[in-house]
Amino acid sequence: MNDRPYAPSCDRNRDPILQVLQRHFADRRHVLEIGSGTGQHAVHFAAALPQLTWQCSERAEHLPGIAQWLDAAALPNTPPALALDVQQGPWPTAGYDAVFTANTLHIMGWPAVQAFFAGVGTLLADRDEGTLAVYGPFNYGGTFSSDSNREFDAWLKARDGASGIRDFEAVAALAQAQGLVLQEDAAMPANNRCLVWRRG
Repeated sequence: MNDRPYAPSCDRNRDPILQVLQRHFADRRHVLEIGSGTGQHAVHFAAALPQLTWQCSERAEHLPGIAQWLDAAALPNTPPALALDVQQGPWPTAGYDAVFTANTLHIMGWPAVQAFFAGVGTLLADRDEGTLAVYGPFNYGGTFSSDSNREFDAWLKARDGASGIRDFEAVAALAQAQGLVLQEDAAMPANNRCLVWRRG
């Protein structure tokens, strides 16, 4: 992997996620990925979905690592990553019709999750059938879906008390408040989900 940042989980989950994105992003053209992490997902999805412009974004300290992946892949549909903190902005404004994020909502504190959905709602407000796809672990009815998720949640909270696996119902309420309608709740490997919403 040279000296590029590398997350083994990206290699494990990228193809199941891609299957969902192929269904819901087929008619999309300009995607903003929030919390691009290493950049591995971006190069995989952008290569498989060449009709999309795949715009990475992350907190500033992660941008050099993302640039290494984008530069190595040299794809025509991955512009340089943008700096974005969902609570502080600045949020981009240029013509996005889809948003993607993976493994971010359980890392953010709840105020940041609220800011994420508010920002997405504004970003997609004037886009016909604007689409949001979110990958990660979720609880349902306040209950962990597996022992491994319960253990992961405890690890998250020990690391940062503001983080933790989110309740699907609470997240869905934030999406609904932004005019987003759930299209799919797809089971993913390792007790994760891929949730897809579209503007009504």
